[in-house]
Amino acid sequence: MAGLAESGSNPDVELLYDINGLAKDAPHWFDRVMGYVGEYGVLLALVLLVLWCWWSVRRRGEDDAASSVAALVWAPLAAGVAVLVNVPIRGFVERPRPFKSHQGLEVLVTGKTDYSFVSDHATIAMALGVGLFVANRKFGLAGIGLALLEGFCRVYMGVHYPTDVVGGFALGTAVALLLSPLAMALLTPLMSAIERSSRGGWLIRARGRSRAGGGQEPLIPEARKDSESAGAEERDLAA
Repeated sequence: MAGLAESGSNPDVELLYDINGLAKDAPHWFDRVMGYVGEYGVLLALVLLVLWCWWSVRRRGEDDAASSVAALVWAPLAAGVAVLVNVPIRGFVERPRPFKSHQGLEVLVTGKTDYSFVSDHATIAMALGVGLFVANRKFGLAGIGLALLEGFCRVYMGVHYPTDVVGGFALGTAVALLLSPLAMALLTPLMSAIERSSRGGWLIRARGRSRAGGGQEPLIPEARKDSESAGAEERDLAA
């Protein structure tokens, strides 16, 4: 399997040279930006997007807040599981980095000595994006868009073949979706228990905001008492 896509005549290598060729024509400062974005920036943006989605979910305080937060917790867990699954895949395929097999590539980062297939960055990014989509479609679409950008950057940087990226996308999506029912079945009751707790409930639902006018929870019993009192008065009048 080590010779996978080493021929310069196949579409995978041709697309690699086409995309990486953009780096040769770009200004040096732009390549430095792309190198940072592809190595750290997109993953950082995805983490911030997950946190933003969590903040939005807990601030709204809807009835399904626990399940939404459970899906958000699953997103980084799915990324971690996908990376672990990739360990034996890389060892089996043993595909060298493209710059080790092909001359003339513009490599924007150094120190990449491990195998190429599949891309860890693409795997993590897509697992986070799909996990976000399970929790919230709007944030999920943004996350998937960032994952696609990550895949482009990895090829642009000369450290992955396009099929490395596609494989990472497939792996991240498969883990995030196929294991999602099991993960949600385990995580949703846990998040519901945290929501009911006095110390950790704020992680799921921003109760402090609803208590600003006297508290959401105290108002419900009072309303029930008023209703019972009104019902008792009506029964007295009817008698």
